[in-house]
Amino acid sequence: MRWQWLKFAFLNTLRNRRRSSVTVAIASLGTAAILLAGGFALFTYQGLAQISARTTGHLIVARPAQFQRDEDTPLQHGLDDVAAVKAKLLADPDVRQVLPRVEFTGLISNGDKSTVMMAAGIDPDPEFAVKGPFLKVTAGEVLVGSEHGKVMLGEGLARSLKATPGSGLTLLASTTDGALNALDVTVQGVFSTGVPDLDKRLVYTDLATAQKLVVTQRVTSLGVFLRSMEATDPARARVAAALPDLAVQTWVDQAVFYKSVKELYNRIFGALGLIIGVIVVFVVTNAMAMAIIERTREIGTLRAMGTLPGQLTRSFALEGMVLGGAGSVVGALVALAVSVALLVFPVEMPPPPGRSNGYPLQVVMDPALYAGTLAAMVALSMLASAWVARRTVVRPIVDALAHV
Repeated sequence: MRWQWLKFAFLNTLRNRRRSSVTVAIASLGTAAILLAGGFALFTYQGLAQISARTTGHLIVARPAQFQRDEDTPLQHGLDDVAAVKAKLLADPDVRQVLPRVEFTGLISNGDKSTVMMAAGIDPDPEFAVKGPFLKVTAGEVLVGSEHGKVMLGEGLARSLKATPGSGLTLLASTTDGALNALDVTVQGVFSTGVPDLDKRLVYTDLATAQKLVVTQRVTSLGVFLRSMEATDPARARVAAALPDLAVQTWVDQAVFYKSVKELYNRIFGALGLIIGVIVVFVVTNAMAMAIIERTREIGTLRAMGTLPGQLTRSFALEGMVLGGAGSVVGALVALAVSVALLVFPVEMPPPPGRSNGYPLQVVMDPALYAGTLAAMVALSMLASAWVARRTVVRPIVDALAHV
C-alpha cells in the first residue's frame, strides 16, 4: 500500500514536467552548493589541523608556569631533567617521537647591521624526520644533528642581513641569569615558511647551540607526536596521569589561527547553507502550492470518495519528497563530480592574506556531510509540501468541488 502511494506521488510530479524539472534543478543546485562549500570548509579544517599538529606536536608538555606566565629571563619556566621525562613519554604506545624545543629572542648581526630575531633550538634529525618538509628551503641545506654552530634563516631575515649559506653571523641573547651572551654561527640554509612577516624574524639552530647561547640545559617544552590525530585526547589523559607535576596541552590549545578560521568559516558557511535551504524550501513550496490549486476539484472528488485528509496530506508530502529527493541526489552527484575533477585537474588557490604561498583547491567528500545534507533537503521538502497542503485537504468537500 505504501509503495502505491509513493508511485501515485511520483506520477503526480510528472503531470507538469516543466515545473517539476525547474524545482528539481534548483534543489540540485542548492544541494551541490552546500556540499561543495561544506567540503571546502572541511578541507580547510583538516589542512590547518595537520599544520598545527605538525608544528607544535599533538601534545605539548611543559611546566605549568610556561603556559600561564611570561618569562622575565629566557627559560625561566623551562623544563629540567629532559631525558627522564622523554623516556616516560616514549613508553606510551601511541607516542611516535618526542621533540625538545628551546625558544628565545635576541639580536642577530652580520657585523654592520643588527636586527631582532625569534629563535628556536631544535633537535634537527628527528625534527625533520617526523615533521617532513615543513620548511621550504630556498638556499643551502637543512640543519643536521652532528654539526653545531649552524643556523637557518627565514628568507626575509637573510635578505635583510645579506646573508647566504656559508655567511658568518653573531647571535646575541640574554642568558638565564639575565646577562648578555654572544655566539658566532654559520648560515647553513635559508627557508620560507610561507608567512613573510615570520620569515623576517625566524631563526632555527640546533639544540646544543641554543642552550650554549642562553647558558642552560633546560628546554622550553617537549612536543609529543602521536601515531594519529584521533589518539590525542586519550594520550593526553595518560600523559597527564604519568606526569602530574607538568602541564599537558593539545595542539588545539595552541592553534589560535585554526580556531579563528574554523569559527569564521562555520558562521559564513552556516549562513550560506541556511539561505540556500530557505530558497529550496520556497521553490518546493511554490511548486506544490500551484499543484494543489490546480487540483482542488480533484481533491474534493477524492474526499467525496472517502479519502481521508491525512492520506491526501501524506500524498503531497511524498510528492515533495520525490522532488526534493531527486534534486538532492542530482546535486550530490554534481558535487561528487566537481570534487573528483579537482583531484584530476588541480586548481591553485591564491595565497591567503598574510602568506606568500598558494595551495591546491580541494573539496572533501565526507559521507556524513552528504548524508546529513540529503536528509535535511528531503525533510524540508516534505514538511513544506505538507504545510502547503494542510488547509486545502480539510476544505469542505462542496467548496472544493465548486472551485474554479
